[in-house]
Parts: sequence; structure tokens; C-alpha cells
Amino acid sequence: MSEIGYRLKAIRKDESQEAFAARFGVHRNTLARWESGDRTPDLDFVQRLVSELGIAPEWVLRGVGPMHASACVQLSAAAKQTVCDVDLMFVPMVEARISAGTGSFQTEVGSERLYAFRSDFLSRKGSPAQMVLMHVSGDSMEPEIKHGDTVLIDQSQCEPRPGTMYAVRVGELIYLKVVDALPEGLVLKSINAAYEPMKVDLRGDLVDGVAILGKVIWWCREAK
Repeated sequence: MSEIGYRLKAIRKDESQEAFAARFGVHRNTLARWESGDRTPDLDFVQRLVSELGIAPEWVLRGVGPMHASACVQLSAAAKQTVCDVDLMFVPMVEARISAGTGSFQTEVGSERLYAFRSDFLSRKGSPAQMVLMHVSGDSMEPEIKHGDTVLIDQSQCEPRPGTMYAVRVGELIYLKVVDALPEGLVLKSINAAYEPMKVDLRGDLVDGVAILGKVIWWCREAK
């Protein structure tokens, strides 16, 4: 049994695999594979553990921190109510770093950690199951997006629309740019006037090396 399997079994306690799986809407064989370490639990299952049992997602997936997380912050005793009675969904932060400059090499994409968002917010923005968070490197999208910012990308939205920002792969590089479509290819534009537009010709051999990875739908900046 894997480490994550031991943690799932600790959550399940003495309840049978069949009963526990049925309670959380998965097949018993799926739960058995998760507990044996053959598969990693999907995000929907982890979200239900969080919302229904108060289990911390990073403890389930990585063994980090306490087993139980406080899902809501209590107001004063006089108020007698909670302030976060909302459904949450978790978006993975991936290891690849987007360049808002001259491009950066893509690393192996793997989940580092999960971040919670309101499910209604994500659903309004696009397809939550296709969303990832990535860090930004470079200054070509300033003043809108700065070096070190984090962007939320919806990988289901890849059809270029004028004036819209996307993550774009060109060869081994990933760029964060405003994308305009031309009959023969794409124009990748920066917001920072110091950077010239990049024209990408999609005719010939280059067509297989270029892909719009997803639309930027939100970004944030950590205070210094």
C-alpha cells in the first residue's frame, strides 16, 4: 500500500471499501486502486473529502500539514454563523513557467499543489476541470501582468479572439501573449511597448510546433 493509500484508509477507518466508495460516488475498484497506489485520486473525490469530512487536500495528496482543515472561519459567538458556506473547487499549480518576455523552456508539467476557488466563480469563467495555475516570468505583459504573477488558464478555450490573452507554445517555449489570428498564422502581441509583435507562420513544418494552450481568465499578485 502506498503512502496516499494509507491516508485514504485512515480516512475510511472501519467502513468497508464498498460502502465508502458508494458514499462518495466512485466504484469500489477505483477506490481499491487509489488505496493500493496504482492511481491518484481525482480532484472531484478530493473535493468531496474536503467539503463533507473536512479533510485537508494537501494532507490527502502529499501528506503535508494536518489531516483536518478548518473549512470555515467562525464569526463571534453572538453572530452564530459561518462566513464561508460555499462550494470550493481545487485548481492545480503546474510546474511549467510561462514567459511574458522572450520565452522560457517548458519543464515537465506535474501538479505541485492545489488552490481553492469558489466553484461558482470558476464555472462562470469556463471549464473548471480544464483549468491550471502557472507562474509568469518576464515583463512583456506589464503593466497588466508582472514578473512573478500567477495566472489562471482555461485549457478548454483555445480559439483565438482579438484582444484576448492566451498561453501559447511555440516549439519548446511557452509565451503569455495577446493573440490575433491571420490566414497564414498568428500574431503574438505584448502589452509592454518595448516588445515587438511576434509573427508565427503556421504554414509548413512549424504547424505541429505551435499550439494555443488556453485562455488567461484571471491573475493575481503576491504582496511584497
